[in-house]
Amino acid sequence: MKGLILTLVLAVVGGQKQDLEPVFLIGKTYLYSYDSFILHGLPGRGLAMAGVRLTGKLAISHVSHSDHLLQIQSPKLEEYNGFWPTDPFTPSSRLTETIAACLSQAFKFEYTEGRVGSIYAPEDCPILCTNLVRGILNMMQITIKKTQNVYELQEAGIEGICQTKYVIQDEGKNNRATISKSKNLMDCQERAVKNMGMAYIRLCPTCPLKVRNIKGMVMFTYKMKYDDRGALMTSATSEQLYQISPFNEPSGVVVMEARQELSLVAIKRTPISAPKTQLQNQGSLRYHFSGELLQMPIPLLRIKNPDLQLTETLRQVVQKNKEGATKEASVKFLQMVQLLRIVTLDQIEFLWVQFASHPPYRPWFLSAICAAGATNTFRFLKQKIHDGKLNIWEAAATLPLASHFVTPNKETLEVASSFLTCPQIRKAPLLRILVYLGYGSMVNKYCAQSSLCPNELLQPLHDLATEAVSKRDAKDMALALKAISNAGEPASIKRILKFLPTFSLAAASLPNRIHADAVLALRKITRKDPTKVRDVSLQVFMDKTLAPNVRMVACVVLFETKPALPVVTAMASSLLMEPSLQVASFTYSHMKALAVGRIPQLYNLSAACNIAIKLLSPRLDRLSYRYSKVIHVGDYSPEYQAGAIWRAYLMNSPSTMFPTDIITKVRGYYANTATDIIEVALRSQGLTKLIRKQNIPFAEYDTHKALKELSKTLLGWKELPPEDPMLSAYIKVLGQEIAFVDVDKDAIQQTMMSLTGSSNRQLVLKKVVEEVQRGISGQWTLPVMVGELRHIVPTVLGVPLELGLCGTALAQGAADVDIQISPPLSDNFRPSQLLETNMDIHADIKPKAYFHMIAMMGINTQYFQSGLEFHAEFCANTAMKFDARINMKEKNLKTEAPPCYQEAELAAVRSEAYAISRNMEEVDSEKKSQLLPRGKAPIISGQPFQPSERSSKPGSWKQSSIPSVISEGYQQGSEEAYHHSLGGRFYTHIFCRKSENLGCSACLSLKSQYAAFLSNTYLHKLVGELEAKVVLKPVHTDADIDKIQLEIQAGSKAASKIIDVASSGAKEEDATSPYDNIQAKLKKILGIENMFKDSNKTRIRTKRIERKHKAADTDLWAGPGAASLSSSSSSSTASSADGKEPGNEHKKDGSRQSGKKRGSRSRSSSSVSSASSNSCSSSRDHSGDRHCSGDREYSSQQANLPVFRFWFKSANEQDPERETLNSSISSSSSASGEGNSTAMSQPKFLGDSKPPILAAVLRAIHRNEQPTGLQLVLYTDTQSMRSRMQMFVSSIAGSNRWKLCADASVVNSHEVLGSLKWGKDCQDYQIAAQIATGQFAAYPAMQTKLEWQKVPSIVQTTARWLYSFLPGAAYVLGYSQRQQRGPSHQATLVVALTSPRTCDVVLKLPELTIYNRAIGLPLPFPSSPGTPIPIVPPPDWNVFSQATLSILENLKARCSVFQNKITTFNGVKFNYSMPANCYHILVQDCSPELKFLVMMKRLEESSDFTAINVRLASHEVDMYVSNGLIQLKINGVQAPTDVPYTSNSDASMLISSKKEGLSLRAPDYGIEELYYDGHRFEIQVAFWMAGKTCGVCGKYDAEKQREYQMPSGYLAKDPVSFGQSWIISEDTCAGACKLQRKFVKIEKPVAFEKKAVKCFSVEPVLHCAEGCSATSTVSVSVGFHCVPADSTLDLQAQMRLDQKSEDVVSRVSAHTGCSCQQKPCPA
Repeated sequence: MKGLILTLVLAVVGGQKQDLEPVFLIGKTYLYSYDSFILHGLPGRGLAMAGVRLTGKLAISHVSHSDHLLQIQSPKLEEYNGFWPTDPFTPSSRLTETIAACLSQAFKFEYTEGRVGSIYAPEDCPILCTNLVRGILNMMQITIKKTQNVYELQEAGIEGICQTKYVIQDEGKNNRATISKSKNLMDCQERAVKNMGMAYIRLCPTCPLKVRNIKGMVMFTYKMKYDDRGALMTSATSEQLYQISPFNEPSGVVVMEARQELSLVAIKRTPISAPKTQLQNQGSLRYHFSGELLQMPIPLLRIKNPDLQLTETLRQVVQKNKEGATKEASVKFLQMVQLLRIVTLDQIEFLWVQFASHPPYRPWFLSAICAAGATNTFRFLKQKIHDGKLNIWEAAATLPLASHFVTPNKETLEVASSFLTCPQIRKAPLLRILVYLGYGSMVNKYCAQSSLCPNELLQPLHDLATEAVSKRDAKDMALALKAISNAGEPASIKRILKFLPTFSLAAASLPNRIHADAVLALRKITRKDPTKVRDVSLQVFMDKTLAPNVRMVACVVLFETKPALPVVTAMASSLLMEPSLQVASFTYSHMKALAVGRIPQLYNLSAACNIAIKLLSPRLDRLSYRYSKVIHVGDYSPEYQAGAIWRAYLMNSPSTMFPTDIITKVRGYYANTATDIIEVALRSQGLTKLIRKQNIPFAEYDTHKALKELSKTLLGWKELPPEDPMLSAYIKVLGQEIAFVDVDKDAIQQTMMSLTGSSNRQLVLKKVVEEVQRGISGQWTLPVMVGELRHIVPTVLGVPLELGLCGTALAQGAADVDIQISPPLSDNFRPSQLLETNMDIHADIKPKAYFHMIAMMGINTQYFQSGLEFHAEFCANTAMKFDARINMKEKNLKTEAPPCYQEAELAAVRSEAYAISRNMEEVDSEKKSQLLPRGKAPIISGQPFQPSERSSKPGSWKQSSIPSVISEGYQQGSEEAYHHSLGGRFYTHIFCRKSENLGCSACLSLKSQYAAFLSNTYLHKLVGELEAKVVLKPVHTDADIDKIQLEIQAGSKAASKIIDVASSGAKEEDATSPYDNIQAKLKKILGIENMFKDSNKTRIRTKRIERKHKAADTDLWAGPGAASLSSSSSSSTASSADGKEPGNEHKKDGSRQSGKKRGSRSRSSSSVSSASSNSCSSSRDHSGDRHCSGDREYSSQQANLPVFRFWFKSANEQDPERETLNSSISSSSSASGEGNSTAMSQPKFLGDSKPPILAAVLRAIHRNEQPTGLQLVLYTDTQSMRSRMQMFVSSIAGSNRWKLCADASVVNSHEVLGSLKWGKDCQDYQIAAQIATGQFAAYPAMQTKLEWQKVPSIVQTTARWLYSFLPGAAYVLGYSQRQQRGPSHQATLVVALTSPRTCDVVLKLPELTIYNRAIGLPLPFPSSPGTPIPIVPPPDWNVFSQATLSILENLKARCSVFQNKITTFNGVKFNYSMPANCYHILVQDCSPELKFLVMMKRLEESSDFTAINVRLASHEVDMYVSNGLIQLKINGVQAPTDVPYTSNSDASMLISSKKEGLSLRAPDYGIEELYYDGHRFEIQVAFWMAGKTCGVCGKYDAEKQREYQMPSGYLAKDPVSFGQSWIISEDTCAGACKLQRKFVKIEKPVAFEKKAVKCFSVEPVLHCAEGCSATSTVSVSVGFHCVPADSTLDLQAQMRLDQKSEDVVSRVSAHTGCSCQQKPCPA
């Protein structure tokens, strides 16, 4: 037994693994060679890279149990900047000396069982050197598991604690082992990383981690040799790789590669001498951040004397900006920001004293103070505001910037809280708002990294909210809620709930806008506590007692919490019974917007919303834009992990036709993060008051008092709350609200008083004019640092890898404007006097905008920089110097400007990428290499751009994805230069357009050198050099140009202006000129005297050619030869309607043949017109309208065709008589030469009968030559049916025959034609357009057709470029598309109105048809589906002039009563029989103004007739029927019905006869028209009365679900109860109506909840008065409140039953007729 045990023990001992942890024996020194380098650049050979290399020897000694000493001998630092791998490393001796001074000292570290413990360094050793030692010791960190060869664990290292995988290969025979370990640097628990400027970027915790824009890993390999004394590390290597893909492209990456190698050289017995100085504990292997945080990603700055350097840098900034070197100025500005972060408060004060009084320096200094964001700069800013050293505008500009850039800590937050109590800030409301909002933002950034936020930081905001509630100050409530929203802390939820009626009864009296602000304050808290916010917002959303806009805002916040499917389903279920269609429409459209998203953060929410909209679509999918909507536009690319969305929340109010609350926001997504870029909100209330007439004393009229008395008879009636006109807005940037404003009448008056000292509008306007007359002179500069984003991680070498981005923007302007007005303004100034003045303006304005962005990837320390640097800049710089004279009375404007004297850059965009190397010891000798080797190629100029072979051949869509929309054109004689170097690396394009007349040339220059030839990625397209700029250049002319002059003359003197200009440059031969009249002179001056000769013959000849012309050529690349617009608009469309080639005759079907017949019928020939007339039958229907059999054939043929196969039928084709008439007129006028034909059949010069209404002359004034330039003349002819406009542009020089001719005319009420011609005598190029109305299938439609014959090449190129986007845009917008060929020179757009709210759209292009059906319209169009266009429209009705008016009229609400049929304002129809002799309130103004009341009753003697009573102002109007005639009484006095009656009060009222009845118009009161004829009653109210009416006609609020709302606010159960609730109770003795309202009790026993109860109605029911008996009844549904049977409650009790809950619903009888005994009435 003992032998067996001994055998097992020996076996176990022999199976144990040898200890492989490195061991350094005491008394020995181990020497290692150390070689490491790090490189940054694009992957691939032959490209520029930058990096550093550190070499040396390491000496390691074991001095005690766990203490070891490390000394780096002969360290050497080298820089690399060149093309890898051909260029060598460059030694940096001076930087090596600086580094060696600290690295050569001894470092102590604890090392036990392969693990590095604490590290000790000399006291004066820089953090950089300590981190380099950490990089070396990190290679010695080994964790060995003796029982496993392959294992994973969490291991500490320089990058933090990361997941590490080990693989051990043990060669037992040789006593050697190889250890390999690897780390995924993205899978770390406690990662060493530093982020700056990313507080407003939200990470997605639920997004998949597979795809990242930044990937990193590191691998270690160890060679070990072991014996009985332990393991010896003979060599160690590490290789680290970071791959950054800005656009998430597999091939578009930037790489950082770092390598280390340790090799054992020797083992000595001489130990390292102990350090002489005291060593300090520097912590563990984890990387320490320090100096690299101070160094911004900008060129190195050697800091010796900060205050003097600040002074010098500020001077350089101003000087560089003055010299125009804006890029250098922006870099110096960033250096200034960096210096301000380290200087003391006294040094800042010294600089302020030195430069505060110098205007050029002051804005740069203040902006740098804000951007520095240090504690001292923040204190300085607070002190200057407290001392009043900054004016209000400077303070308003600096406070938001300072709060945005400041680093939040306890010191800065303490300074920020002192801002809140600063007296100077409390005096200025604007500054107070900015300070509170900024303080909330600072709290948010400070608490962003922790789950709990100190209560003392939130206390100032909570105190403001408490104080505002106690004072009932709505403005302070809003401010407190917005500041709390910026803070976004869950601890504020309890405070917010006090402003919501759902949780606090006291909040019910607060304004609705405060409720909405309270809900919005929860939105940012969702990032920390989404569950709590979800519960609160869901309760608010479900609370139907709240205003619709508050509930809609709660919906927005609720979806921000990303609710799960059960919550979304619950919302959908509630919407099925939602009484407010505004809320239902808003929530449904929001769900639809979320359902279409592809954003990873919203995947689960999108899926839930997809399920919800399937439940809701049958009920809510067709709601119009009268209801609230969410508009969503955006896209997300999973491939590039980037996207953006734009959402607009349109919240309509029941009281307005248009949205009262609009919130629009832009959110960006990038690499699984989200950022709210900008959000703007606009809230309007009561603005409709500003639209209508004001200052009408409604409260003083008798109607106001009468309505007050009548309201007492309606149980529970309440007037609407007053609305004060107010406009409020706010703006959020990066999710933080930076400013908001409330504008009301008081605010406007206060602003006017503060600026001008008066609130009178005329005096204010005069003050403004006087200020303008004093002139404007000055310079303004606003520099700002846009942002600073930095992401820093350590590398294995111990140096930081930084991804940095910072940007600056500059807006500046200089202006010198002098304005003189004559005659001077009188003391009794009126605005109309400005129309009688002359104004001389002398202006010199120089605006400039500049943006500069710097991005860096690489090493960025205060000692050296190495990596890739990317610069992008945009500059816009214009100079406007001109003199102008405006003669208002003569309608003349004349301006003069200097010509182009020198080259000027108007706008430019540039970018460049370099590999850079800088070090502190050699600041002025930076190394910079372009990423790509620069190629050399000569510029080939003077060659016009030639299309490729492929584009010049006939092709189809399959051959080219960008077909030519326009046929072969004309090559411009512009200057184009281009060249391509080998591989396509470098090219230059220069496009110039010059005008010799004006002596100026505009050039677009494009230059590019990029690496796309290596890999076609966005990253490779950006690196290198890119430049695009627009430049104005002077053009050499024979005679020097003194000035450029533009003169515009309107009115009767337009013709004389053109003649005067021509006469000034002509010779004396005009004295004998045969042109004796103005018209002939204008023709000659314009050079168009030959264009209108023999036009009839030309037109007739053209028509004959057209008849012989074949069908339109469908070859896309064919030459000009398209059919003229004089042919039918349907012929060309029908020829390609089926998508087949016109040449394939055997494929023509019946529909095509029918289309050809219609096309030929429209031509002007008597035979065709007679044939068309014969196709119509002579039968007439009962209305007298004649119908054509062709119309029925037209509709039946297209019944089953897809929409893109329908053809358009012009309205003119539907009236053969009109066609015959037009044809005969055209023929006769062509023969006689008279100008009675249409614009296109007979081109008539309007100048023969009309003078021009506008003349403009643009000319260059030469010193010794005649002026050159252009002249424009505009003619118009306005008629009731046919309007026409002509415009001619020609050269002033008679020898130049270039002209432009434009002609547009309204042919008839259904057709508009237009043409644009230009070139030599307007003959080179031509584009024609036609707009016509007609039929598309069975629906009214409008067609827009565009045809061209020959156009310039630039138009072709632009069209091809736009054409390439159409398929993708159509797909994104949900349009269908079909590839089918049509006429090559024609585009057609047809819009068919399928219903008042929907339309079909078909766009036909030469090779593509895009179409869609049932597109929602934002406004209703006055038409009904299936109704064709009238064959013979009224002669005075014009589709084009009346369309807008028709839409506006359709927006106005109408209510009608005919017999027992009632249609409300909201379009709800129901039947209701009015009890006789009882007045019903049909329409009443329920606003506090109580402007009008309309009542109706049914006459007892005849149930077919009604009588109405209208009360407005001091008028009481009665309209009734007596003896079969309409009678009118005004204030009890009989008035004639055949003579119009007009009131003389402040607001007008007109009563006149109309048709068979009377019409009343009182627009100032809100009554557009009231019509009454005894049987029918109709009323139309103004759109600004929306939501302000009540009565049987409803509230005009589009809430159809709440249409039966009674005066008490309850919803009636049926139409009868609703109608009876609006009966006016009268005195039973004196009045004719004997019906009274009474609460009733259910007489039969009721068992409620298995208990005996008695129930009373909660609403009164009509019963006959006391002493009367019912003669007729009707059954109505009534709600009842039940109490126990033994309760003392009875009908005689004075309790308000209408305020009790509704327990059961039962039907009872309501009286509608009464029979009363004659009773004596009291006197």
